[in-house]
Amino acid sequence: MIPKGTRLYSILHHKCPRCHEGSLYCTGPYQKGFTRMHEKCSQCGLQYAQEPSFYSGAMYVSYALQVALFTTVYVALRVLFNPAAEVYMITIIGAAFVLFPVTFRLSRAIYLNFFFSYDADAKNIKP
Repeated sequence: MIPKGTRLYSILHHKCPRCHEGSLYCTGPYQKGFTRMHEKCSQCGLQYAQEPSFYSGAMYVSYALQVALFTTVYVALRVLFNPAAEVYMITIIGAAFVLFPVTFRLSRAIYLNFFFSYDADAKNIKP
């Protein structure tokens, strides 16, 4: 169990980085509109997009997550099966395709947590 008040809690539960109460996304990762975010936190009123194109920087975080995914799949295949090169490519592309909604949402949550930290008193702020 990850305690509330840590950045990891906010990232993995897709909660507001300031109050850890409000949700970042409108739907689940594998539902229609998985990219839609709330404009602001329903609890503390934090604006999630600070400026136009705010989440462009999240592409770098997404790139790092994809590299970690590719490396993990490659090492797991290499250690467990040692298949042909085509199997590596198909498996890595398949894993990236299936996990795209998860990595997309994680990258935005991580990027948002770069700029804001937990404030226990933020829940008392009226939006």
